[in-house]
Amino acid sequence: MASGSSAIANPSRIDRSVVEQIVRQVALEYLGKTNKGAGPSPQLTVLASARHMHICREDMDVLFGPGTELTVYKELYQAGNFAANEKVTIIGPRSRLISNLRILGPMRKQSQIELAFTDAISLGIDDIPVRLSGNIAGTPGAIIMGPKGTIQLKEGIIRAAIHVHMNPAEASYFGVKQGDLMKLRVGGNAGVTFDKVHVRIDPTSRLNVHMDTDEANACGLHLTKDIQLVK
Repeated sequence: MASGSSAIANPSRIDRSVVEQIVRQVALEYLGKTNKGAGPSPQLTVLASARHMHICREDMDVLFGPGTELTVYKELYQAGNFAANEKVTIIGPRSRLISNLRILGPMRKQSQIELAFTDAISLGIDDIPVRLSGNIAGTPGAIIMGPKGTIQLKEGIIRAAIHVHMNPAEASYFGVKQGDLMKLRVGGNAGVTFDKVHVRIDPTSRLNVHMDTDEANACGLHLTKDIQLVK
């Protein structure tokens, strides 16, 4: 009874070993949370994507001749993608044009053209929407000329939304899923933070942010190595 009475009489006194045990437990729980996704940091590459076209089989036949195939000029960062030797001319409103618009391969189910905002202005297209690649419904069109023919592209001209390609392991590291938005912080004298970097996950992808040439010029991408991708 005496020992029990003593404990009740001094409720504010807690054994030091108990305090240390509580502190250790809280610290371990905190470290467990903050180390989620720990491991070697994936190597991030950020590239400026110049204006280009993606082409479908039907349009390829008209512009370059039936049965023609794209030929490789240069392999791109993502496996299986390449810049082709083939180029076209795009004619916008008021007969403004951009020549030597390079095609990227492989071929796709739908043709589309990705321009920077300044490219669109030079063509006379003032309402170019920011879209993810492939989302072309209701977008502007243009006349496309190739060496063998001409097509009227009814829709498909977009300004590609800044996005990051990654594989499932990299997505797990960052704690993101398909369609999430991340932030890209670019340091340097023209430091910029891009708040809406769209996440695109594919097993064959390598960690790589794509931005257009306007975005790259605005943040001085070629002048800095201070780049951070965060959730």
